Amino acid sequence: MFVLGITGGIGSGKSSVAAILRDRGLRVLDADEISREVTSVGGLALDEIREVFGPKAIDSTGAMNRRYISSVVFSDNRKLDLLSSIIHKHVFEYMYAEMEKETAKKTRCIVLDVPIPVKKGFVDHCNSIWVVTCDTDIRVGRLVDRGMDRAEALRRIAVQMTDEEYSELADHVIDNSGTPEELNEQVEKLIVSELHERGIRI
Repeated sequence: MFVLGITGGIGSGKSSVAAILRDRGLRVLDADEISREVTSVGGLALDEIREVFGPKAIDSTGAMNRRYISSVVFSDNRKLDLLSSIIHKHVFEYMYAEMEKETAKKTRCIVLDVPIPVKKGFVDHCNSIWVVTCDTDIRVGRLVDRGMDRAEALRRIAVQMTDEEYSELADHVIDNSGTPEELNEQVEKLIVSELHERGIRI
């Protein structure tokens, strides 16, 4: 099974690339979606998060207190890395299980949509990595359009890897600073060169 990894910083549009591939029929495992599941009520990561970040880390419903956690980790890289390591462990365990199921079904290709490209669990499982980059001002604008404060958007971008650091891991870099049509054109070219050439028709 060919494992295609999609990654990039917040607001870059990696999920738009994953959506194009999903619409073409590929199974996409979305790390953000899975992380919400493992930190929601009854989630597998909650006990460790409570132990590390204290009782305030869990809200009155029994889910992770996202507002509190955000205020703690996005101003402290060490704490952000700690939170990420807890959540990633459970996210990748879920992904491994799903990949095994798809392998058993003889699925030809699966997509991992992951914001933070950790080496163990993502890089070492991908046959090809597509990194999505974007002009910082455009990224900030997208995050503001989602309801995020501009200062918060800039802070979140600042604590993530730079586009250059992401690109060092890439087999292919997709610049999403243009129009949706231009993004789609880049993805279509990669579908032909990376997937069709391997006999994966989508």
